[in-house]
Amino acid sequence: MNETLPSRSPGETDGPPTRPNKEKTRTDTAPAGDRVGGQTRSVKPRDALFDNAKYLAIVLVAVGHAWEPLRGESRTVTTLYTLVYAFHMPAFIIISGYFSRSFDWSPGKIKRLITGVAVPYVVFEVAYTFFTRWSDNEPDRSISLLDPLYLTWFLAALFIWRLTTPIWRALRRPLPIALTIAALASLTPSIGKDLDLHRTLQFLPYFVLGLSLEKKHFEVVRRREVRILAVPVLAGALVVAYWAVTRMNYAWFFHKSSAEDLAAPSWYGPVMTLAVFGCSTVLVAAFVALVPRRRTWFTALGAGTLYGYLLHGFFIQAANHWHWSHNDWFHTPLGEITVTVIAAVVVTALCTAPVRRIFRAAFEPKMDWAFRRQAPAPASARKPGPAPAAASQRSG
Repeated sequence: MNETLPSRSPGETDGPPTRPNKEKTRTDTAPAGDRVGGQTRSVKPRDALFDNAKYLAIVLVAVGHAWEPLRGESRTVTTLYTLVYAFHMPAFIIISGYFSRSFDWSPGKIKRLITGVAVPYVVFEVAYTFFTRWSDNEPDRSISLLDPLYLTWFLAALFIWRLTTPIWRALRRPLPIALTIAALASLTPSIGKDLDLHRTLQFLPYFVLGLSLEKKHFEVVRRREVRILAVPVLAGALVVAYWAVTRMNYAWFFHKSSAEDLAAPSWYGPVMTLAVFGCSTVLVAAFVALVPRRRTWFTALGAGTLYGYLLHGFFIQAANHWHWSHNDWFHTPLGEITVTVIAAVVVTALCTAPVRRIFRAAFEPKMDWAFRRQAPAPASARKPGPAPAAASQRSG
């Protein structure tokens, strides 16, 4: 399995967006920065645009995974698969970067990073290891926290990206530096599998791009003329993908290998790094332009996309264990549509509030016992007012 998430990022408030022009005061599990010395501060309402975008992107993640066994016999499925992989993970990562802008090395933020990213990584790395011993018929598979298994690579990468956020925020031109690092990674097959560093380094520019964005940039892509232009852009990308599937290795969009690993000349690495980044960024902009900005029936599900991301993998692995794709009917147009619908329904169910309540301890452990109690801030240092926008909503 190649990709997937993200979904709900650590630091994001729970539940559906609040109503416009009303502020909500959190009294439980507030993200770092929302509670100071036992005092609560108001949190800005969630932006429906980002919750909608995250939900639609996690559906594409699940559908892409469901399409994988069908790629070999259908050019149409391979075309759609290529197009989806060109932008769904970059979209998640850009949004994750955008809502990581307020991260610093303060005790509260470090605690949230550990409990919201590092601990779930360990939990699901172990869980997937035991599960794949059965699903992949490898009873002796060992647990290795340095070699992310299946979907857990995103948590390992997010931990590194967010931990280095203050460095990127301090640089004058962070994006060119991140692109240089990604290009160098494409030249280095010896990086190895430790923490899936190839993906971490090659997806890094998208996270740094998100750190560099401001609200006004998202307002630009929401303009009517941009939304109209997004339709032919995505349609054109679909045509190009149909042409390219027999001429190009779509594994470039996975960002998990060097040029040498993909049997390409070394100089392809930096060139493809820039070309794929440009292509994916345009497609993300087109995708965001078409995402509904108003509250919809699925807006509240945007807060649970990390749940959908990590949990849907068990369903995919189990289905593959039972060799569902060996049934010829699933390779017919109606069968392919059925597979798509099932994947979308399953991941939607996994983002719902009841599922989040059941698995909250694995995804959002409080772990107050593991951290020093923070001293209350001096009264003179407390400033009333809304919390920073980046602390009020997080983006998988």
